[in-house]
This record gives sequence, structure tokens and C-alpha cells, in this order.
Amino acid sequence: MKYYTRLVMPLLVTLALAFSKFYYGNISKDWEGIWAYLPHITTVLIVCGFTWCLLVLMQILKKIFIKQYDISQEDNLKARKVLTQINMMVKIANFMIILLGIGLILLSFESVRKVGVGFFASAGVAGIIIGFSAQKAIGTLIAGIQIAFTQPFRLEDAVVVEGEWGWIEEINLNYIVVRIWDLRRLVLPTTYFLETPFQNWTRTSADLLGSVFLYTDYTVPFEELRKELDRILETTELWDKKVKVLQVSDAKEFTVETRILVSAKNSPTAWDLRVFVREKMIEFIQKNYPESLPKTRVEMTQK
Repeated sequence: MKYYTRLVMPLLVTLALAFSKFYYGNISKDWEGIWAYLPHITTVLIVCGFTWCLLVLMQILKKIFIKQYDISQEDNLKARKVLTQINMMVKIANFMIILLGIGLILLSFESVRKVGVGFFASAGVAGIIIGFSAQKAIGTLIAGIQIAFTQPFRLEDAVVVEGEWGWIEEINLNYIVVRIWDLRRLVLPTTYFLETPFQNWTRTSADLLGSVFLYTDYTVPFEELRKELDRILETTELWDKKVKVLQVSDAKEFTVETRILVSAKNSPTAWDLRVFVREKMIEFIQKNYPESLPKTRVEMTQK
């Protein structure tokens, strides 16, 4: 019920203005001087009040719908999908409401109405001029609508854009805010995501695979590393108990590359799990197999 109280003030103001307009309608015809402009000012204020009511109503409806979905849950894919659509639809509706309000205010002026008639008389030329001047704005609006319904990403999706890892924090009509892992904010135009390839790591699920690479000498015992990985994962709640793999992914001239794959419930947890596993595995090798740390061999021959 508390949401609806936000509508009381704009509604009362608009009704009061409408009542005064109705009450003084006939009397105002005889007003002169500065008072003669008062009816028109009242009309403009009524349009502003009505626009205000609609904007507040959209925010109330948004809060009512959002309250039904919780993105703090682990399995939040459906919630993020719905919230993304709601946010974009509300932003588009707000844009249209403000545009309509401005249009009604302008049409309340006699001179603007005459210009409007002239434009309609030459609709072809006017259409071309408006099309060129508003091309970018219209393209951005269409891009926002596309993102809302096709959803290449959603709120809190883990993405890689411009070489940066982060999460979708805000989705607006003309720009997207990506929260980088070090708390920087990367602001990109909406059209960027329709024209430029990017990585979405949580497109179908919040679960993530994290990779850890170790570089050791050829003498390292791989089976012992696998046993230690099992022991490490059993001691932490960061691992979701789904995926654990240790494989030799490459053999170079002086070192062996070992790749560890582990799974976590979401991207922040996957990052912490990777760091934890990397530290523990390095400690294990240092303590138990120091001779297997990377080294460079030099063969010397005596003549």
C-alpha cells in the first residue's frame, strides 16, 4: 500500500489545477494584461502534472513487479530475465510519456500549431529532415527495444567487453553500465552491443567454470597433484561439487602446462575459487616437490 502514497501528491496537484481551470474558465475570458496568460499557464501546468502522475505510476508498477523476483538467489536466471525486460519497458514508457507531454505543451501554443500544419503540408520534406536529424536517437531507441526483448545479456550477467571482465549493472535506453571486477564502471552506448562481439559467461546459467594454469618441471607427479586437488576442493564451500579436472594442456621446452578446471555457482565465487586453488596447489608443490618447480637446465661439456 505504501507504493500508492507516492501518487497522492502529483494527483492532488493535477486535480487542483484542473479544478481551477474549470472554475475560472468563463471568467478568464475577460482578464487583461498579465492575467490573460494565466489560463494558458494553467493548461501547461496541468499537462506537466498529468505527465508527473504517469511517471510516478510507472515507477509504482515497476516496484510491484520487481518485488516478486529476487536476484540474490543462486538460480536467478528467470528473475534477471524478467527484471531486465521490466526495466527496459519502463524506461521506454517514460521516454514516450515525456515526449508526449512535451508535444502537448508545444501544441498548446498557437504559433507552434501553425508550424505543425505547415509541416504536415510538406510532409515529405519534413520527414526527410526529421529522419536525418533524429537518426541516431531513433537507432538508440530501437537498440534498447531489441536488447529488452532479444536479451543478449541481462542484469548481473558476467560479460567480457573491451578486454575487461565485469557484470551488467545498468541497462538504459542509450547506454549500458558494466561494473568491472575492480569496481570501475565501463559505460558503453547501447548500439555497441548490437554491433560489436562480446562474451557473455552467464547467458544460459549463472554457473561458471574457472581455470587455473600451473607451470612446473617435467618431474612433477600428476597423480599426486590430482589427489591434492581433490583434498583442497573438499575443504572449501566455494566449489559446487560439479566439475573438477586436472589435465596436462601443453608441454613446452622447459615446463609442463597443467590446466585445472573447477566449477562454481556464480562468477564472483568462481574467481575466489580459482585464486584459492592456485595458492594451495603452489604451496603443495613448494612443500612436497620443490625439485618440480620450473627450472632451466644447462648442459656443460668439458673439452
